[in-house]
Amino acid sequence: MINKISPSVEAALSGIQDGATVLIGGFGTAGQPNALIDGLIAQGARDLVVVNNNAGNGETGLAALLAAGRVRKIICSFPRQADSQIFDALYRSGKLELELVPQGNLAERIRAAGAGIGAFFSPTGYGTELAKGRETREINGKHYVLEYPIAGDVALIQAERGDRWGNLTYRKTARNFGPIMATAAKLTIAAVHEVVELGDIDPEIVVTPGLYVQRVVQVPVTSRRVA
Repeated sequence: MINKISPSVEAALSGIQDGATVLIGGFGTAGQPNALIDGLIAQGARDLVVVNNNAGNGETGLAALLAAGRVRKIICSFPRQADSQIFDALYRSGKLELELVPQGNLAERIRAAGAGIGAFFSPTGYGTELAKGRETREINGKHYVLEYPIAGDVALIQAERGDRWGNLTYRKTARNFGPIMATAAKLTIAAVHEVVELGDIDPEIVVTPGLYVQRVVQVPVTSRRVA
């Protein structure tokens, strides 16, 4: 019998190695898997490469992982905002590497990894510092930059509902990067607020099929910050 339900966050995160590339869902605080991030801090893996849209907010979630000194490099599109003081301090002191990727390119690079695409050309970033030293090409009179996929060893995502096969649905804007990250990692771990029986999720509304999910763990609802 297929049963991907883990008994605890600790069990769900077992086996994550030092140096892993970790895809972490979320758009700011919307859909950020805080319970899994807190569990990763407790688990102890370090020297991580983290992929996320942002670089942490305040002092919780991803910001707390950065503050714990567990991250070597972050790949993101929006590292600085009013409450990014932890990222700012680490980056300015040379303790954290940054790869800045335009948001659309970030999403497409992750999606490409999940789809088995070797590389693609994007017009975004051409003629800017982001394209410096990169391969470019003119296609039909337009200039493009070559982009490579971003694959993960692990994806940590937050969903709303899941079943023991790993089928997932999301809540509104909390959906953001979770579905594409689930396809692009060797190990996808989904935190869900509700575990339901097989068949309770209409197949027509499954967003992430269980094929892409290896572990599911139920976590409590702590806040509702998304529309």
